[in-house]
Amino acid sequence: MVKQITTGLLMLAVAVLLVNCQSGNKDVRQEARQNIENTGVQPANPAVDPNAPAATPAAPSGPTTTMEFAETTFDFGTVNDGEMVSHSYKFKNTGSEPLVLSDAKGSCGCTVPKWPREPIAPGASGEIVVEFNSKGKGGKRNQKVTLTANTNPPQTFIYLTGEVKGDPAASQPNIQVNQ
Repeated sequence: MVKQITTGLLMLAVAVLLVNCQSGNKDVRQEARQNIENTGVQPANPAVDPNAPAATPAAPSGPTTTMEFAETTFDFGTVNDGEMVSHSYKFKNTGSEPLVLSDAKGSCGCTVPKWPREPIAPGASGEIVVEFNSKGKGGKRNQKVTLTANTNPPQTFIYLTGEVKGDPAASQPNIQVNQ
């Protein structure tokens, strides 16, 4: 019976501690929430919703413009595994505001775009050079580059297509005959 009373008192003490801790944390949480709302600063480790769509880079704010490419798809034909492919995509700012490219991303690490960082004046032209490293990328390829700019819509896509032939020696099994 003494053991049951001791256990009951211990459980009561734990419950009181939990209630006190929770009410104390509530005040801290409310204060933190208010500080975030007042400063606009987001918490360092916000909860991430795994079902939320991936964030895309925002286009620069302000006026929008238009751009036109001479071509948006380049077919590099057939190359051997390990060859580098490079192509320059020429474009023109066809709008009435300066064109600002804020980001350019390849569909994988093997596709690397280089784009102008300075604004392109209305009527002026520019180019984006895309390099594709075919090492280990055998088969048909459709490499996409996503450009983000002050256009509507903010994203434009350019593509490198072709085929990468693997090294024939690498695809042959290494057969040893025991004698």
